[in-house]
Amino acid sequence: MIVCLDEDIWFPSPYLGDKNGFFAAEGDLSEPRLMLAYANGIFPWYAYKKETIYWCCPLERYVILPHQVHVSHSMRTLFNKKFLRVVFDGDFVGVLNQCRFVNGRDGEENAWLGQHIVDAYLPLFNKGMAHCVEVFDGDELIGGLYGTQISNEVFVGESMFSLQPSGSKVALIALARRLAEQGTIIIDCQCHTPHLQSMGGRYMPYSEYIGVLHANPKVAAITRYGANGFLYLDQGPQRCLNDRFLLPHDE
Repeated sequence: MIVCLDEDIWFPSPYLGDKNGFFAAEGDLSEPRLMLAYANGIFPWYAYKKETIYWCCPLERYVILPHQVHVSHSMRTLFNKKFLRVVFDGDFVGVLNQCRFVNGRDGEENAWLGQHIVDAYLPLFNKGMAHCVEVFDGDELIGGLYGTQISNEVFVGESMFSLQPSGSKVALIALARRLAEQGTIIIDCQCHTPHLQSMGGRYMPYSEYIGVLHANPKVAAITRYGANGFLYLDQGPQRCLNDRFLLPHDE
Protein backbone atom coordinates (compact mmCIF):
# COMPACT_ATOMS: atom_id res chain seq x y z
CA MET A 1 0.00 0.00 0.00
CA ILE A 2 1.02 3.61 -0.58
CA VAL A 3 0.44 6.46 1.87
CA CYS A 4 -0.83 9.62 0.21
CA LEU A 5 1.02 12.83 1.11
CA ASP A 6 -0.38 16.35 1.30
CA GLU A 7 1.08 19.87 1.36
CA ASP A 8 2.78 19.37 4.74
CA ILE A 9 6.42 18.23 4.74
CA TRP A 10 6.32 14.67 6.12
CA PHE A 11 6.68 11.02 5.12
CA PRO A 12 5.26 7.83 6.59
CA SER A 13 7.66 5.25 7.92
CA PRO A 14 9.68 3.69 5.06
CA TYR A 15 9.02 0.32 6.71
CA LEU A 16 5.44 0.52 5.42
CA GLY A 17 6.67 0.10 1.83
CA ASP A 18 6.19 -2.77 -0.57
CA LYS A 19 8.97 -5.19 -1.55
CA ASN A 20 10.37 -2.68 -4.05
CA GLY A 21 10.45 0.12 -1.51
CA PHE A 22 7.50 2.23 -2.71
CA PHE A 23 5.65 3.65 0.27
CA ALA A 24 4.29 7.15 -0.48
CA ALA A 25 2.72 9.15 -3.29
CA GLU A 26 2.01 12.77 -4.24
CA GLY A 27 3.46 15.70 -2.32
CA ASP A 28 5.92 17.81 -4.30
CA LEU A 29 9.61 18.21 -5.19
CA SER A 30 10.15 21.29 -3.06
CA GLU A 31 13.56 21.79 -1.48
CA PRO A 32 12.31 21.15 2.11
CA ARG A 33 10.65 17.87 1.09
CA LEU A 34 13.73 16.74 -0.83
CA MET A 35 15.89 17.60 2.18
CA LEU A 36 13.70 15.48 4.46
CA ALA A 37 13.69 12.70 1.87
CA TYR A 38 17.45 12.46 1.35
CA ALA A 39 18.09 12.79 5.08
CA ASN A 40 16.22 9.47 5.40
CA GLY A 41 17.31 7.60 2.29
CA ILE A 42 14.12 8.42 0.37
CA PHE A 43 14.00 9.46 -3.28
CA PRO A 44 11.34 10.23 -5.91
CA TRP A 45 10.88 7.47 -8.49
CA TYR A 46 8.08 7.78 -11.01
CA ALA A 47 7.25 8.25 -14.67
CA TYR A 48 6.72 11.99 -14.90
CA LYS A 49 4.39 11.59 -17.89
CA LYS A 50 1.96 9.88 -15.48
CA GLU A 51 2.13 12.92 -13.18
CA THR A 52 1.69 11.27 -9.75
CA ILE A 53 4.91 11.45 -7.72
CA TYR A 54 5.93 8.20 -6.02
CA TRP A 55 8.52 7.97 -3.25
CA CYS A 56 10.82 5.00 -2.80
CA CYS A 57 13.02 3.74 0.02
CA PRO A 58 14.29 0.17 -0.59
CA LEU A 59 15.07 -1.63 2.64
CA GLU A 60 17.89 -3.43 0.84
CA ARG A 61 20.00 -0.68 -0.73
CA TYR A 62 22.39 -1.32 -3.56
CA VAL A 63 25.61 0.49 -2.74
CA ILE A 64 29.24 0.83 -3.73
CA LEU A 65 31.84 1.54 -1.08
CA PRO A 66 34.07 4.19 -2.72
CA HIS A 67 37.35 2.66 -1.56
CA GLN A 68 36.25 -0.73 -2.91
CA VAL A 69 35.08 0.30 -6.39
CA HIS A 70 36.15 -2.35 -8.87
CA VAL A 71 38.38 -1.11 -11.68
CA SER A 72 38.79 -3.75 -14.39
CA HIS A 73 42.05 -4.24 -16.28
CA SER A 74 40.60 -2.55 -19.36
CA MET A 75 39.41 0.45 -17.32
CA ARG A 76 42.75 0.71 -15.56
CA THR A 77 44.47 0.74 -18.95
CA LEU A 78 42.08 3.46 -20.12
CA PHE A 79 42.86 5.63 -17.09
CA ASN A 80 46.59 5.10 -17.45
CA LYS A 81 46.57 6.55 -20.96
CA LYS A 82 45.90 9.91 -19.28
CA PHE A 83 44.10 11.49 -22.22
CA LEU A 84 40.85 11.70 -20.29
CA ARG A 85 39.81 14.86 -18.45
CA VAL A 86 37.35 14.75 -15.56
CA VAL A 87 35.40 17.85 -14.49
CA PHE A 88 33.49 17.99 -11.20
CA ASP A 89 30.50 20.32 -10.79
CA GLY A 90 30.88 21.90 -14.22
CA ASP A 91 27.69 22.02 -16.30
CA PHE A 92 25.05 20.61 -13.97
CA VAL A 93 22.07 21.35 -16.22
CA GLY A 94 23.99 20.00 -19.20
CA VAL A 95 24.65 16.72 -17.37
CA LEU A 96 20.99 16.38 -16.39
CA ASN A 97 19.93 16.98 -19.97
CA GLN A 98 22.42 14.40 -21.24
CA CYS A 99 21.01 11.90 -18.73
CA ARG A 100 17.52 12.93 -19.86
CA PHE A 101 17.90 12.62 -23.62
CA VAL A 102 20.72 10.12 -24.27
CA ASN A 103 19.67 7.18 -26.45
CA GLY A 104 16.12 8.53 -26.66
CA ARG A 105 15.41 8.01 -22.94
CA ASP A 106 12.95 10.89 -22.83
CA GLY A 107 10.70 9.10 -25.32
CA GLU A 108 10.36 5.96 -23.21
CA GLU A 109 7.03 5.26 -21.53
CA ASN A 110 8.54 5.23 -18.05
CA ALA A 111 10.85 8.23 -18.56
CA TRP A 112 11.35 9.89 -15.17
CA LEU A 113 13.92 12.63 -15.77
CA GLY A 114 11.99 15.63 -17.06
CA GLN A 115 12.28 19.39 -16.80
CA HIS A 116 10.66 19.15 -13.37
CA ILE A 117 13.75 17.31 -12.10
CA VAL A 118 16.05 19.96 -13.56
CA ASP A 119 13.99 22.69 -11.89
CA ALA A 120 13.93 20.85 -8.54
CA TYR A 121 17.59 19.82 -8.35
CA LEU A 122 19.29 22.94 -9.72
CA PRO A 123 18.65 24.84 -6.43
CA LEU A 124 20.25 21.90 -4.57
CA PHE A 125 23.29 22.15 -6.86
CA ASN A 126 23.52 25.89 -6.27
CA LYS A 127 23.60 25.21 -2.51
CA GLY A 128 26.23 22.45 -2.78
CA MET A 129 23.85 19.57 -2.11
CA ALA A 130 23.88 18.13 -5.64
CA HIS A 131 26.90 17.39 -7.80
CA CYS A 132 27.84 16.29 -11.29
CA VAL A 133 30.78 14.68 -13.06
CA GLU A 134 31.73 15.09 -16.71
CA VAL A 135 34.34 13.05 -18.59
CA PHE A 136 36.04 14.39 -21.70
CA ASP A 137 38.23 12.67 -24.27
CA GLY A 138 40.15 15.74 -25.37
CA ASP A 139 37.35 18.25 -25.96
CA GLU A 140 34.70 15.59 -26.59
CA LEU A 141 32.22 14.80 -23.81
CA ILE A 142 32.00 11.01 -23.44
CA GLY A 143 30.07 10.44 -20.21
CA GLY A 144 28.94 11.72 -16.86
CA LEU A 145 26.63 11.42 -13.87
CA TYR A 146 24.90 13.44 -11.19
CA GLY A 147 23.69 12.86 -7.65
CA THR A 148 22.92 14.39 -4.28
CA GLN A 149 25.03 14.61 -1.14
CA ILE A 150 23.63 16.27 1.97
CA SER A 151 26.40 14.83 4.13
CA ASN A 152 29.98 13.77 3.56
CA GLU A 153 29.11 10.19 4.52
CA VAL A 154 26.69 9.29 1.70
CA PHE A 155 26.53 10.24 -1.98
CA VAL A 156 23.27 9.30 -3.73
CA GLY A 157 23.73 8.56 -7.42
CA GLU A 158 20.74 9.62 -9.53
CA SER A 159 21.60 9.00 -13.19
CA MET A 160 24.51 8.37 -15.57
CA PHE A 161 25.06 8.65 -19.30
CA SER A 162 27.57 7.44 -21.87
CA LEU A 163 28.24 8.94 -25.27
CA GLN A 164 31.12 6.52 -25.84
CA PRO A 165 31.62 2.99 -24.47
CA SER A 166 32.59 3.07 -20.78
CA GLY A 167 31.94 6.81 -20.46
CA SER A 168 29.71 6.40 -17.40
CA LYS A 169 32.10 3.86 -15.85
CA VAL A 170 34.93 6.36 -16.07
CA ALA A 171 32.73 8.97 -14.40
CA LEU A 172 31.78 6.60 -11.57
CA ILE A 173 35.36 5.47 -10.96
CA ALA A 174 36.57 9.08 -10.90
CA LEU A 175 33.79 9.98 -8.47
CA ALA A 176 34.53 6.99 -6.23
CA ARG A 177 38.22 7.88 -6.05
CA ARG A 178 37.42 11.48 -5.13
CA LEU A 179 34.84 10.44 -2.52
CA ALA A 180 37.26 7.91 -1.00
CA GLU A 181 39.78 10.71 -0.53
CA GLN A 182 37.08 12.79 1.20
CA GLY A 183 36.13 9.94 3.54
CA THR A 184 32.72 9.24 2.06
CA ILE A 185 31.50 5.81 3.17
CA ILE A 186 28.66 4.96 0.76
CA ILE A 187 27.70 5.63 -2.83
CA ASP A 188 23.99 4.86 -2.82
CA CYS A 189 23.14 3.32 -6.20
CA GLN A 190 19.50 2.89 -5.07
CA CYS A 191 18.84 -0.23 -7.16
CA HIS A 192 20.79 -3.16 -8.59
CA THR A 193 21.98 -3.28 -12.20
CA PRO A 194 24.54 -5.65 -13.76
CA HIS A 195 26.58 -2.56 -14.69
CA LEU A 196 26.85 -1.52 -11.03
CA GLN A 197 27.43 -5.08 -9.85
CA SER A 198 30.46 -5.31 -12.16
CA MET A 199 31.89 -2.26 -10.41
CA GLY A 200 31.65 -3.67 -6.91
CA GLY A 201 28.04 -3.03 -5.97
CA ARG A 202 26.46 -4.96 -3.11
CA TYR A 203 23.31 -4.87 -0.99
CA MET A 204 23.22 -3.10 2.36
CA PRO A 205 20.32 -3.26 4.86
CA TYR A 206 18.49 0.02 5.29
CA SER A 207 19.14 -0.13 9.04
CA GLU A 208 22.90 -0.07 8.38
CA TYR A 209 22.54 2.58 5.68
CA ILE A 210 20.51 4.94 7.84
CA GLY A 211 22.96 4.42 10.69
CA VAL A 212 25.77 5.76 8.52
CA LEU A 213 23.61 8.62 7.22
CA HIS A 214 22.40 9.69 10.67
CA ALA A 215 25.85 9.40 12.24
CA ASN A 216 26.21 12.96 10.98
CA PRO A 217 24.37 15.01 13.63
CA LYS A 218 23.43 17.76 11.17
CA VAL A 219 21.64 15.21 8.96
CA ALA A 220 20.01 13.47 11.92
CA ALA A 221 18.71 16.82 13.16
CA ILE A 222 16.72 17.40 9.96
CA THR A 223 14.10 14.84 11.00
CA ARG A 224 11.57 14.90 13.82
CA TYR A 225 9.83 11.58 14.50
CA GLY A 226 6.08 11.49 15.13
CA ALA A 227 4.52 9.18 17.69
CA ASN A 228 3.19 7.10 14.78
CA GLY A 229 6.66 6.61 13.30
CA PHE A 230 6.14 9.22 10.58
CA LEU A 231 9.01 11.53 9.59
CA TYR A 232 8.65 15.30 9.81
CA LEU A 233 10.91 18.18 8.91
CA ASP A 234 12.24 19.44 12.24
CA GLN A 235 10.53 22.69 13.28
CA GLY A 236 8.06 22.07 10.46
CA PRO A 237 4.36 21.18 10.56
CA GLN A 238 3.21 19.75 13.88
CA ARG A 239 0.18 18.01 12.38
CA CYS A 240 0.36 14.23 12.82
CA LEU A 241 -2.88 12.69 11.65
CA ASN A 242 -3.75 9.00 11.73
CA ASP A 243 -6.26 8.98 8.87
CA ARG A 244 -3.90 9.34 5.91
CA PHE A 245 -5.37 8.03 2.66
CA LEU A 246 -3.97 4.84 1.18
CA LEU A 247 -3.49 4.17 -2.51
CA PRO A 248 -2.83 0.84 -4.23
CA HIS A 249 0.61 0.80 -5.81
CA ASP A 250 -0.67 0.43 -9.38
CA GLU A 251 -2.56 3.74 -9.39
